[in-house]
Amino acid sequence: MPSHPDDNWELAIQTPAINDRSLAAGLAYAMGSRVNGITFDSATGLLLGKVRGNGVQPYSTSAKLVRKPSGWSCTVGICSCPVRKDCKHVAALLFTAEDHPTIRAQLLAQAPGMQTANPIQTTKRPAWELALNRLITKPGVPANPAGIQLALQFEVEEPAAHFSYTGRRDPARSVRQLKARPMMMGAKGKWIRGDVSWNNLSYISFRREFNEAQVEWLQTFMAAHGSPSGRHQPSGAMWLSLNDFAGKNLWSLLEEARKAGIPLIHTAGTEPVRVESEAAVVGLSLARTGSEGSVDGKPDGGLRLSPSVTVDGEAVDPATVGFVGKPANGIFYTQSGADTLPGAPQQKNLITLAPLGGSLSDELLEFVTEGSTLEIPAEDEGRFLTSFYPKLRQSTPVQAADESVELPTLAVPTLSLLANYGNDHKVRLHWEWHYTSGTLVTAQPLWRHPDDRGYRDDAAEARILESLGHPWEIVPALAESSTGGWGAPRLTATAELSGLDTLAFTEEVLPALRQLPDVVVETSGDIADYREAEEAPVVSISTKETASGDWFDLGIVITLEGEPVSFAAVFSALAAGQTRMLLPSGAHFSLDLPELHQLRELIDEARSLQDNPDNKDGTLQISRFQVGLWDELAQLGIVDEQAAAWRESVGGLLDDGVTGLPLPAGLNAELRPYQLEGFNWLSFLYKHSLGGVLADDMGLGKTVQALALICAAQELATSEGRDRAPFLVVAPTSVVSNWALEAQRFAPGLTVRTVSETFAKSGLLPSEALAGADVVITSYALFRIDYEAYAYFQWAGLMLDEAQFVKNHQSKAYQCARKLPARFKLAITGTPLENNLMEFWALTSIVAPGLFPSPKRFAENYQKPVEKNGDSAQLGKLRRRVRPLMMRRTKEQVIQDLPPKQEQVLEVVLNPRHQKVYQTHLQRERQKILGLIDDVNKNRFTIFQSLTLLRQLSLDASLVDSSMSAVRSSKLDVLFEQLEDIISEGHRTLIFSQFTGFLGKVRERMDAEGIEYCYLDGSTRNRGDVVSEFKNGTAPVFLISLKAGGFGLNLTEADYVFLLDPWWNPASEAQAVDRTHRIGQARNVMVYRLVAKDTIEEKVMALKARKSQLFADVMEGDALAGGSLTAEDLAALFAE
Repeated sequence: MPSHPDDNWELAIQTPAINDRSLAAGLAYAMGSRVNGITFDSATGLLLGKVRGNGVQPYSTSAKLVRKPSGWSCTVGICSCPVRKDCKHVAALLFTAEDHPTIRAQLLAQAPGMQTANPIQTTKRPAWELALNRLITKPGVPANPAGIQLALQFEVEEPAAHFSYTGRRDPARSVRQLKARPMMMGAKGKWIRGDVSWNNLSYISFRREFNEAQVEWLQTFMAAHGSPSGRHQPSGAMWLSLNDFAGKNLWSLLEEARKAGIPLIHTAGTEPVRVESEAAVVGLSLARTGSEGSVDGKPDGGLRLSPSVTVDGEAVDPATVGFVGKPANGIFYTQSGADTLPGAPQQKNLITLAPLGGSLSDELLEFVTEGSTLEIPAEDEGRFLTSFYPKLRQSTPVQAADESVELPTLAVPTLSLLANYGNDHKVRLHWEWHYTSGTLVTAQPLWRHPDDRGYRDDAAEARILESLGHPWEIVPALAESSTGGWGAPRLTATAELSGLDTLAFTEEVLPALRQLPDVVVETSGDIADYREAEEAPVVSISTKETASGDWFDLGIVITLEGEPVSFAAVFSALAAGQTRMLLPSGAHFSLDLPELHQLRELIDEARSLQDNPDNKDGTLQISRFQVGLWDELAQLGIVDEQAAAWRESVGGLLDDGVTGLPLPAGLNAELRPYQLEGFNWLSFLYKHSLGGVLADDMGLGKTVQALALICAAQELATSEGRDRAPFLVVAPTSVVSNWALEAQRFAPGLTVRTVSETFAKSGLLPSEALAGADVVITSYALFRIDYEAYAYFQWAGLMLDEAQFVKNHQSKAYQCARKLPARFKLAITGTPLENNLMEFWALTSIVAPGLFPSPKRFAENYQKPVEKNGDSAQLGKLRRRVRPLMMRRTKEQVIQDLPPKQEQVLEVVLNPRHQKVYQTHLQRERQKILGLIDDVNKNRFTIFQSLTLLRQLSLDASLVDSSMSAVRSSKLDVLFEQLEDIISEGHRTLIFSQFTGFLGKVRERMDAEGIEYCYLDGSTRNRGDVVSEFKNGTAPVFLISLKAGGFGLNLTEADYVFLLDPWWNPASEAQAVDRTHRIGQARNVMVYRLVAKDTIEEKVMALKARKSQLFADVMEGDALAGGSLTAEDLAALFAE
């Protein structure tokens, strides 16, 4: 066994039964740390271990060691591998034993009383040598960067009529073969075969005497060859045929051989084998049989086609050429050497290798190797040059041997399209190929006929067609089946387009075709001025009473930029599922508008309901009793009129410039700088009949800014001698009284009318109830109920406080706010969006109807790109569009003296019984819901019912099942632990929950522990009294339902806030917190969110964080995230 160096000793275990190949492989395994669990019993000589092979399970391996006078010897090795005995795994075990410190000590220990005749020779080494060995020596493989020189020897074997054992001719021996084998430098300075061969490279790599880098290169070369070694074995040597070299890296390997110092030598030559860097060109040569380029002298001969090989511009005799690689990627050729000086040995049989510049067909390869030639008679020369030569040039280089042969110039194809435009948006298309040779242009059909044998540059045609892409994906009529049936689509040679197909072809396909260098487009006829309309279509509705009196003819007119649009054509297109409408002028618009879809549905409904026997001609009619249908039809016209009015106001703004109103004398308040800025902005909008969104943070005094505007507007009317038209303020019911108090405080000169019941219930006419008012304050519910009465008045402006109440653009409150005639509309809210961008659109469509397109277009242009795709460009455009009509300031930006707010999440670990109840319900609800999420809209009620159940279970099990009242609420325990310290230190606390049932549980616990509190939820009638009781009293706790008290309250007396149950609407929580963290707060505010661990509440927190980011993206920040509650959101909430 080879010696194995170590820190202090050299040691070897004798292995007479293990062959060299197994030893080499075993050493590699040992070096690869494949041996584990090794043990040795010196008394029995049994060595055991596990050796990892190529499989998953390691082999169990053992060796029997016997101590002999000459040292330890392995008599037998047993293994569980297929070899079973004295294998490479046994060798690996022995090598590892030599390196193992404990086993090595056992092996070196001398047996008691034993005197060896030939003791193991040990040599003590100097310390410096030991230290260097650890750095430079691999275990078991001594480094030898120089070593014995290796070379690669080449030999050319000429073709011979060899036959295989079957008696058939061997094709591999019928061509010139280039073979290679490894050689080593002998002691006498000559190259010898020695004991190196392709077969033993893996073993000699562990012998110290050979150059390691050169051995490694030879191993790489053999592996890249990829075919069995030893095909031919002259004189007992094993060769590799380079004709069969399978690897693609032969030429880089030969370059690496030069860097590794491996000579390329030749058995029969004195010069080394040359490797050319220039690529060889293999092709065909045409010579006239009677010319100098021909071997014969026929005066009127035809053409001779023969192989041609050039390297670096020099011709090479094809008869001396062979091919390297499979498939061929290079050539080799032999030639005699140059002349030498007298007395010097003659150089002969030089071998040169050169890579190929491109691939060769099998036919050309055979043509060259067999030395074939073709004779073309003179009478066939013309047909050859016109029909066969162009095709030959497509696959093979062809050159003229001399000037006696004139090769024709090949025609170049271009794709020609003739587009003939006609009336009614029709266009006829015809495609064909134009082959140009000099001044001659030949037309060819787009697709070759099966019987067509003429010249076509198929590769060029395919390349040009590929550059077109797939225009039929834009205009399906441009395609036909490649097989006449169900085959892959391809360009059709002729097509006739009309309508939207013509539009799509002209606007999308035609410009792209004009950019392609190999496509020529010719058009004839007049092309319409195709353009997308800048305005949405306008729907006008009229009625005409019929003879019956109960039915009215319904007239519907649709116009686009003043151009009439065929009503029948629009609805036929909608019924056919088309998405755009094209007008005779070339203007086109999207049909995917809510107004048109709703109009179509309403008309279909009207047709299905009309039953007038006097209607003989089928005129569209509507009955006087179909009030709801008429109301919905009428609403469609109002939106367009409002949008037009808004656009007119924009034009006035651009003409007049920007000026505000003076600060009113009747305002009883000193505005902070940012509030004064807000007033100037509001008065500027009011003066130019523009609406806007005042979106300041909660607690910054939006109400006083709005009151300042009302005062200024009324004083302006008085100064101009006009009647003072009132402002209508619509607010949540809980905030109406607060608005009245604020108006009395800051604008005592205004006449304020508060409407707290319907006009019918009050018994007063609207004109009587609102007479002389400067400001009318009412709730959203009353505004919706008495809308017709409010719509009768002339309003100076409409102000929507907590305007998120009209965020649903399909709600009745939204419709009323949008339709109400008012020269100025203002949305006041600290949360202009809570869940998604469509809520934001709803507000802007009320205060500025023409700012954004329809909800569908807004969703396509802004909501989907921003929320789903993170489109920063569209987000930036949205901010730019909104910025002039929205003002938002945060508390951090404008109030320097506001105490800080600290927020903390308190993790609540459910007690075991509480957790068990929760998990039981969770598994049941998860199985039920995950199958419903694919259709959220259809199953919304069931899904949110399960969400509510799980959220309540996170709070208190008895909220779901009263029989579980014995299960203690972990969240209540944590809450009252916190309250004990807070109350004892004199702090006051607001406690919010969305569930009044859970607030009731808190209330019961408060009563049981004797803690004084105030309570407010949606059922509280004396709301103002309750708020006053807390503000002016001593109760340390105020229990508030989030919906009833999350807005419209000023509770700066408290400095602690508890949110008992998280929700994914971050704006609701922010509003609740800002009841105390606002102007007037003098103490730090502490906010605690109680979140039950391992429940749905944790996932709700994650979802809420994402929606908070959406608000920040649109209002303030630059990052992109967020979105509405999607199926993916719901799946995440219920995921394990």
